[in-house]
Amino acid sequence: MREIVLGTAGHVDHGKTSLVKALTGIDTDRLKEEKARGITIELGFAYLDLPCGHRLGIVDVPGHEKFIKNMVAGAAGIDLVAFVVAADEGIMPQTREHFEICRLLGVDRGIIIVTKKDLVEPEWLELVQDEIREFFIGSFLDDAPMIAISSTTGSGIDEVRAELDRQVAASAFTEAFGPFRLPVDRIFSIKGFGSVVTGTSISGRVKVGDEICIYPGMNLGRIRGLQVHTRDIQEVEAGHRTAINIQGIERESINRGDVCATLGSLNPSYIMDVEFLYLSANRKKMKNRSRVRIHLGTAEIMGRIVLLDRDEIEPGDSCNAQLLFEEPACAWPGDHYVVRSYSPVHTIGGGVIYSGHAAKKRRFRTGNEEIFDCYRNGDHTDLINLHLREAGVVGLTAEQLGVQMGLFGNRFKKVLDVPLSTRQAVMIDSSRQLMVSAQVVDKLRQTVVEFVEAFHQENPLQPGISKEELRSRLGANLDQKLYQFLLTDLTQKKLLIQDDSVVKSFDHNPAMAEDHSQLHEEILCFYRDAALQAPRIKELFAHFASRPTPLVKEMIGVLVRENILTKVSEDLYFYTEILAGLEAELIAFLRQYSEIDAQGFKGLTGLSRKFSIPLLEYFDQRKITLRIGDKRVLREKRT
Repeated sequence: MREIVLGTAGHVDHGKTSLVKALTGIDTDRLKEEKARGITIELGFAYLDLPCGHRLGIVDVPGHEKFIKNMVAGAAGIDLVAFVVAADEGIMPQTREHFEICRLLGVDRGIIIVTKKDLVEPEWLELVQDEIREFFIGSFLDDAPMIAISSTTGSGIDEVRAELDRQVAASAFTEAFGPFRLPVDRIFSIKGFGSVVTGTSISGRVKVGDEICIYPGMNLGRIRGLQVHTRDIQEVEAGHRTAINIQGIERESINRGDVCATLGSLNPSYIMDVEFLYLSANRKKMKNRSRVRIHLGTAEIMGRIVLLDRDEIEPGDSCNAQLLFEEPACAWPGDHYVVRSYSPVHTIGGGVIYSGHAAKKRRFRTGNEEIFDCYRNGDHTDLINLHLREAGVVGLTAEQLGVQMGLFGNRFKKVLDVPLSTRQAVMIDSSRQLMVSAQVVDKLRQTVVEFVEAFHQENPLQPGISKEELRSRLGANLDQKLYQFLLTDLTQKKLLIQDDSVVKSFDHNPAMAEDHSQLHEEILCFYRDAALQAPRIKELFAHFASRPTPLVKEMIGVLVRENILTKVSEDLYFYTEILAGLEAELIAFLRQYSEIDAQGFKGLTGLSRKFSIPLLEYFDQRKITLRIGDKRVLREKRT
């Protein structure tokens, strides 16, 4: 059954660990240094079986300012908070910082616990409680129950336990959908068993024997064992404090902050679209591209915040922004993050992730506001269209789109049906489930038609543009399936015609103007009169220097397609009828004399080497002759 996870929060030495021990009997300070110093350094874990039948998982976090990053890691994934304030000190610096962190991480319910009531007079306790109430006005803890306790005497502990039982019993125990995800907060190895990771599972289910992936490194392993609160189990679901024994991944390749998740459920990225809240407690403005510490799940990653619509942000303001990470990170839309300053280190802001794998955006671009408005207010179809438009001609597979949306399984199939059935998205390749935005396809259709028409204008005598040349003009990223889809679609719409390897407009009919017809006749006569002493291309261009070289070159192509000229080499063409006569003469010679060498061919034709060698090679390519050493013989199939 899904667990509810309780996290502690509050200033150092305000009694968080003592509270957990009084409630559960478990001392969450397990390190020698913690016991020696009397403060929590690392995350501690406990559980509490409640009268309602549910087991409450508890994460005890450090309160000291030096270990705030550990606190943030522990707060990721908690459902409710036990906010602790000591009666003898009241609101303190880390009280404020922990509260801001809980807000930024989206924690929305909890209980306020005033500890050490046995150390103060009743009148003082009442003053402290008033101060606490005033501090939480307007927040998610505004109306939260407040209970004064003493972990030493046990006073108030039963009342806390009863209130936790009431809140857990009233919780909605719907299963968190989607693939399994667990942000890793501890890693260790056990001799004979291998690597073990722990954390709070935040979505999905996983069982012993399942394949698992460690992101962002994409290391694959298999689950050898599962434990929840030291108890071996076969399957774990969202909300459980979980230890996973992984087979096939070395301890050294896993880091705190990695995410243990179902393969294909995350897409590591260096850029994310976010809403950024700059806390009102900050004393000065924050500049664009400030270097910061970004806490995402249990990870702390260095990066920069790009303010998309301003050069600096005032304390208390929020804006559209991008997080630029210095190493890859993983998130789904709706995940929360916390930002701490680079130096000196303190919490300055945070917010919600809109896109965990975003394209880099230009600042002050008018379209940015429309994109972020879609993030905030758009429905699933709007978001699908947005992600497909941003993917452009590359498109997205259904799996990639699901990760972008943070939607999976039947739930995702249901929302995907709408844009596909209304033709807002186009399925290009059903085997890969590759989709492209209909807007992108429409633009590509127009571009293809424009390219073909421009080619006809530049090359009026050509039958059309080759398919490969057309595809290269559309860009290297264009998928072959998308390209063929476009050609087929435009052919069906009678806008284009495909003719073998050539594409042309539906109404294109190569026709020569009067001056072109004259050039056609002149070149024809020039080659016919030259006979076997055919001109090289450069000689041809020089002879027709008064005509545009591209036009002369195009006319050569026309004559080749009409089979009036034959291409023997890159710069040597012959009049086809004359070349056919030479071919017949050569075959007759070989039938009589069996073989011929270069000197014999020269004697037969009276041609110099600059003509005879290309012609001999041409007859070899035509499979009329076969070269053996320095001689040619007639191919057997010709005899």
